[in-house]
Amino acid sequence: MISQNSIQEILGRIDIVDIVGGFVKLKKRGANYLGLCPFHNEKTPSFTVSPSKEIYKCFGCGRSGNSISFIMEHEKYSYVEALKWLANKYGIEIEESFTTDEQRQQVQSADSLFIINGFAQQFFSRQLWETEEGQDIGLSYLKERGFREDVIKKFQLGYSPEQRDAFTREAIAKQYNAELLLKTGLIINRNDQFMDNYRGRVIFPIHNHSGKVLGFGARILKKNDKAPKYINTPENEIYVKSKILYGSYFARQSIDKADECLLVEGYTDVVSLHQAGIENVVASGGTSLTTDQLRLIKKYTNNLTIVYDGDAAGVKAALRGLGADPGERRPGQLCE
Repeated sequence: MISQNSIQEILGRIDIVDIVGGFVKLKKRGANYLGLCPFHNEKTPSFTVSPSKEIYKCFGCGRSGNSISFIMEHEKYSYVEALKWLANKYGIEIEESFTTDEQRQQVQSADSLFIINGFAQQFFSRQLWETEEGQDIGLSYLKERGFREDVIKKFQLGYSPEQRDAFTREAIAKQYNAELLLKTGLIINRNDQFMDNYRGRVIFPIHNHSGKVLGFGARILKKNDKAPKYINTPENEIYVKSKILYGSYFARQSIDKADECLLVEGYTDVVSLHQAGIENVVASGGTSLTTDQLRLIKKYTNNLTIVYDGDAAGVKAALRGLGADPGERRPGQLCE
């Protein structure tokens, strides 16, 4: 629970023009500011921000509120998440109270995992863009798939070198905890020796709804019948597969505006559609849709369209995505 002192400090620092202006292009109009409403599509500005009253109001769709409610509505955050977002924006250190020591440890462990994943994402990005191996193998593969550099950077894609322990050595040198590194799945323990888990793979960071890295998907590039095509982060305090949809951070506003979510199978499907200008798209990662994933979609829309390949394998995958037994239906019966 966030302490009242922290809440009051956050409230005292809030500047609604600064906050809303980070998402909406505002123009001063008398004592107020005017812009295009971020909550519905409009061509004539009807969204007004009053700095003196610290409120916003859209005269088109009727949405209104204060700085906190704007962040909650725009980012689909809870009240506590909105406060934490604001605290981070203004550099305020939050005081939190915990009911039990176990709860405190869980929060501290989760924070540490996010920090390690952030470090790893930056490491993999550097390897992709700044090393000869990364450019020759990882970047060339992504470009062969037709991905532009701006889209590769947007999704923070990376590369893990073939070297046995390149990431491990750098992480240990930075004094990251070995036990937590193992928990992230970034390193493994073989014969009492730590080594990189994603060697020679292209890296797809998986973000939560606020843009923090929850985990990774790592795609193999060399043909190897014994190795899995993808390695994913093992479940831990922050990475729970049933509660994650790849691309949701980048798609959330487009889903909200389009009032429709497109569901595809894989990471590259999401990246490809974004590059084509279709941004209201997420991926289930080849697993059946779960109640938690549907709840995540429902924050933005009640309309879900599954976009898998039209062949037999795609139909089977679509049925699996819905949690159905592919043997129970024939292709062509999806809409019964």
